[in-house]
Amino acid sequence: MSAPRVAVVTGSSSGIGEGIARALAADGFTVVVHSATSADAGERLAAELPGASYVQADIADPFDAVRLVETTVERHGRLDLLVNNAGVSRSVPHPDLDAITPGDWHQILGVNVVGTWQVSVAAVKVMEPGSQIVNITSVGGSRPLGSSIPYSVSKAALDHLTRLLAKAVGPDIRVNAIAPGPVETRLTADSLGPRAVRTAAMTPLGRLGRPSDVAAMVLALTKVPFITGEVIHIDGGINLITHMDLPRPDA
Repeated sequence: MSAPRVAVVTGSSSGIGEGIARALAADGFTVVVHSATSADAGERLAAELPGASYVQADIADPFDAVRLVETTVERHGRLDLLVNNAGVSRSVPHPDLDAITPGDWHQILGVNVVGTWQVSVAAVKVMEPGSQIVNITSVGGSRPLGSSIPYSVSKAALDHLTRLLAKAVGPDIRVNAIAPGPVETRLTADSLGPRAVRTAAMTPLGRLGRPSDVAAMVLALTKVPFITGEVIHIDGGINLITHMDLPRPDA
């Protein structure tokens, strides 16, 4: 009997990451739950999932990024799937340029892009052929949307990083990305507020996304071996709106 597949899901103590971790565990993966903070929530989730463990690490720190991967292999013997879900942002109306500081840029790019890069490079070094990386990006990476300009820029960078990594590490490892639209989580509720209902109504499929929608696509990518370098929108069709008539961040 083959050993269980092992997955690391960064930023998985809540929200989309938690949904992905739960879905992977239900599909037979041994999951490493991760967060930079919220250690109690991460430990609780890991305790609920068969064979899972929890690692607290700041992926923006190069040593912590490597430690996350090394700890996974030490505990579980392998790494088959890395889901780069961890990310940070600030909710800032796009026209309010003065509200964004250099520190915001450094923090957001440091976690969302550099942190993802660091964990991915560490993972590639221990992954066997047939393994894969899935990056969680955003429709804000391809459309002028998102909680802030630095956040959306970071997701655009992550989209292209996905393509570049897919070329660099193939054929042994596949790299794809999932770009959700607004998803029903606590953070989305805080950032959208009363605009959530209007945003859902403008979406062709008539609702916001759910963590389970993103998790279903992660699972799908584990089962389709001939796809790499793709950014797949899971957004109910919100990217199809052509006149940018979504509620503005400052509306």
